[in-house]
Amino acid sequence: MSESYWRSVIDAGMHVPDDRSLNDLTLELIDMLASPDAHTRDAIAFPLLATWIHSGEYDALLRGFGNGVVTGLQTGLGTQGDLTILRRSYTALVLSEIIVRDNEMQLLPAATVMGWGDQATSWFVREKDLRGWIPDVGWANAGSHGADLLGALARSPHFDKLELTVLLDVLADRLLSPTEHVLHHGEEDRLAYAAMAVLHRDVVAPNVVEPWLARLGAGTRRPRTRGSSPGEWPTPAAYNTSRFLRALYVQLALGVKGRVEVVGDDALFATPTPHRADLLLAVIEQIRAETPWLFATAGGRRTVTTAR
Repeated sequence: MSESYWRSVIDAGMHVPDDRSLNDLTLELIDMLASPDAHTRDAIAFPLLATWIHSGEYDALLRGFGNGVVTGLQTGLGTQGDLTILRRSYTALVLSEIIVRDNEMQLLPAATVMGWGDQATSWFVREKDLRGWIPDVGWANAGSHGADLLGALARSPHFDKLELTVLLDVLADRLLSPTEHVLHHGEEDRLAYAAMAVLHRDVVAPNVVEPWLARLGAGTRRPRTRGSSPGEWPTPAAYNTSRFLRALYVQLALGVKGRVEVVGDDALFATPTPHRADLLLAVIEQIRAETPWLFATAGGRRTVTTAR
């Protein structure tokens, strides 16, 4: 259909039009998510799909709808520099809205959501194209959309200690995986917010979270080399991980708000993160260890190190 058709749908209140079947409308909107035109993706396709998801249009079809959507995470996976990233990234964004709807209404069996979680985490770790903004195309933003998807899964009542621990590990795997992309469009805040959703659930114990933080911290420190000149540092992965740890520290220190449109978020984030003081100290330890020549030690004494 022409853009004017979809604009008329939006102008009429974003209700499902009655001149075509919901299935046909949905298939076309899903195809539009991969459009190289930013307006088509961001102002038409995604807003309409998200509105219909949260108004309950897909409630009776949610399982089949999600099963169809999630296949888009595999489109062109392993490539980078082309436009297949649009399909994968916007698939993640739509899938996150489907999971948010299930979190609110509990319409799906646990096996379905966990199956989507397996596919989502596999995609996010394997995704090579982490471009945020693409000139003449607009936002691709797989890093942020993947973070939003993990955050939706972290809120799922189907996810307990094991699954939430896996989400933390996936965040670490994503950050520590070698990449040529420096994240500089606020992805670190979205990734940290996903981690905060896990931490606010108060299911994963500090004795699990602290080794996870230590693993991230180790990825920010230059490896020792012998007999050869050290390469450029930090690598993009080390830089991205460093930014994530700082974002997590700020969110732990200041606290975060829930998403206004997500039912239950006000309660989830109503109080500070459980074990907040211990977690702050654990994050500070990793930040301090990354740049020991800069930061005072815990006791207030400064250490003397050689220039790197």
